Amino acid sequence: MSRRYLFTSESVTEGHPDKICDQISDTILDALLAQDPSSRVAAEVVVNTGLVLITGEITTKANVNYVNLARKKIAEIGYTDADNGFSANSASILIALDEQSPDIAQGVNTAQETREEDSDELFDKTGAGDQGIMFGFACNETPELMPLPICLAHRIARRLAAVRKTGDLPYLRPDGKTQVTIVYEDGRPVGIDTILISTQHTATIGEITDEAAVQAKIKQDLWTAVVEPVFADIKIKPDEETRFLVNPTGKFVVGGPQGDSGLTGRKIIVDTYGGYSRHGGGAFSGKDPTKVDRSAAYACRYVAKNIVAAELAEKCEVQLSYAIGVARPTSIYVDTFGTGKVDDEILLELVKQHFELRPLGIIHSFNLRNQPSERGGRFYQDVAAYGHLGRTDLDLPWERTDKAELLKQAANSSLSQAMSKALT
Repeated sequence: MSRRYLFTSESVTEGHPDKICDQISDTILDALLAQDPSSRVAAEVVVNTGLVLITGEITTKANVNYVNLARKKIAEIGYTDADNGFSANSASILIALDEQSPDIAQGVNTAQETREEDSDELFDKTGAGDQGIMFGFACNETPELMPLPICLAHRIARRLAAVRKTGDLPYLRPDGKTQVTIVYEDGRPVGIDTILISTQHTATIGEITDEAAVQAKIKQDLWTAVVEPVFADIKIKPDEETRFLVNPTGKFVVGGPQGDSGLTGRKIIVDTYGGYSRHGGGAFSGKDPTKVDRSAAYACRYVAKNIVAAELAEKCEVQLSYAIGVARPTSIYVDTFGTGKVDDEILLELVKQHFELRPLGIIHSFNLRNQPSERGGRFYQDVAAYGHLGRTDLDLPWERTDKAELLKQAANSSLSQAMSKALT
């Protein structure tokens, strides 16, 4: 008997208050790593009407102007008009930063393996910056091996920002949210139930002043300029049964930090898999790569994506756990939800053999300390909006599938050995 169900994911635009904070945090991280790749950074940002607070713990030799970095990013996002309650030039920016705790630093500087086992291995020298659990996921629903709902929600959000910035829909403002509900049958996407867009806008559009008429104009324009282009190359398209909701409250004029406060790290589900996969709870933005909340989550995605790209499973979730000050993961778990072509235990052994999962090893494999300089100073801030994973517009090291063929060959070898053993 087939099972039919709905699954929904959401995204937000770069002008959403929480995403403003994420982007400022990662702009600071990029600037610090560009000057001092060994910087220890945990940059947190809060925004409200006319206010930006930059706080957290930073230890660095770099010399940057935090105020200028924040104003430049806010203007880039699109907040340049003080009449909207928040703008790059008029916002008050407060700085309240401390250095990283020496109790944490000593475990990162010298891992337990080096302190207690006298290990000479390079990657054993740096411990995890915190304890925690991280998840990575991949599935074959889309070419980027991501769940379809979050992919579509991100695409709509990016398109919404694009038509605002190009002037195609000049009445749009930076704040916005998108949501897509997909119809599944037996675990496969088959239709689109609902598309929801909430977008900040001017009170009037040209000579249109009536609220109902303004909303009708926005809805029609968004369908033509946003929805239709987004779904042009998607196999599953909206049909007459698809609901299309726009600004369901009736209007969205007051937005951004004037409408709601923002905080770094409050959109962790948007940043990852849209709720389709489990999440360890740690945020990404503003954290240097010694923080395994970030770097190990990228590594989990890399492992899961290569397993699916190798066609060893239709979907795969990988969990890592760490202890603060310890280099090697305390646990590794692989789950293919019954879709694996080989046993999960075999995949687990392949992961242990072919992937470097110690913090310094991850940093080295993905070049996470030097990427800002190589990418024009924008590496981390570029993933601070529209998702850290499944990005086809960016060349992200954890999105590469360069180990897929190796895994496929190793899995075949393991199967062959198991069969030979069974026959003897």
